[in-house]
Amino acid sequence: MEFISDHSELMLHVYEAVTVAAGLNVHGVVEEIVDIFPHEISELSDDDTRYGIFQTAILNHSEKVFNLMYQMGDYKKIVMMETDNSENNVLHLAGRLAPPHKLNLTAGAALQMQRELQWFKEVEKFVRPAFKDMHNSDKETPAMVFTREHMKLVIEGEKWMKETATSCSIAAALIVTIVFAAAITVPGGNNQDSGYPIFSRYQAFMIFAVSDTISLFTSVTSLLMFLSILTARYAEEEFLYALPKRLIMGLLTLFLAITSMIIAFGATVYLVFGEREVWVLVLMATLAGGPVISFLFMLTPLLVQVISSTFGRGISAT
Repeated sequence: MEFISDHSELMLHVYEAVTVAAGLNVHGVVEEIVDIFPHEISELSDDDTRYGIFQTAILNHSEKVFNLMYQMGDYKKIVMMETDNSENNVLHLAGRLAPPHKLNLTAGAALQMQRELQWFKEVEKFVRPAFKDMHNSDKETPAMVFTREHMKLVIEGEKWMKETATSCSIAAALIVTIVFAAAITVPGGNNQDSGYPIFSRYQAFMIFAVSDTISLFTSVTSLLMFLSILTARYAEEEFLYALPKRLIMGLLTLFLAITSMIIAFGATVYLVFGEREVWVLVLMATLAGGPVISFLFMLTPLLVQVISSTFGRGISAT
């Protein structure tokens, strides 16, 4: 077994261990090492990068390690003032694209872009206002670094959003057409003398009327939401809240439109066949849940992820 006798060599190994742990987001190891060697918090590498624990964590988007800064009190201000040999402050580092293994944890280029913006905004809270406009040796501000690093991701995010919105808007447009046609050609037709629907006295007809109306307006709302996504400017900031909120609203209203359309269809089948053909009613009830369940299986994971990413805890541990 090889022992380390030289103190400087020991500290080198400690620094390597703590920076590797910071890069891998293993916050427990970082805490343990810092408890034993407190000076490692401010230790910087001897190479051209001059990165310490938190610079490494910011570069690798290690949220758990970065959140340890909330426990550092005023000392975190000193750490966040460090710059590397290229005059990059920590906000310049936060503006760089996340490593692939971190980026791929989030599905969809648009949500990846949202996560990158959330990370940049979180680091921005810790730096002095002057650091936000500070230039590095390449004459770039942190915002300029972020824009350059994420140009490709913005294009991919726009493509992902538009493909999703196009697919869903087609479904919403079909529902609008169907439920509008059903509204003007009510089941059973109208009484030739009074002009009122023949089945207007039945409770099932009221269920049909209400659910058809809900389906019409929710599908129109959904269609408008997806159209607004298709016509958006797709600036960087829109990926943070504007576009995800529209996607959430579009998906929720599309789900309501599909559900209420199925209910309206069921009420119509009951009015026409319910009293005479019971087997038709049973078959309809059995199959009616198919489209709704299919929608839930296909789009609920996406909807949950968008809601969690937009309105969840975010990067901060507080």
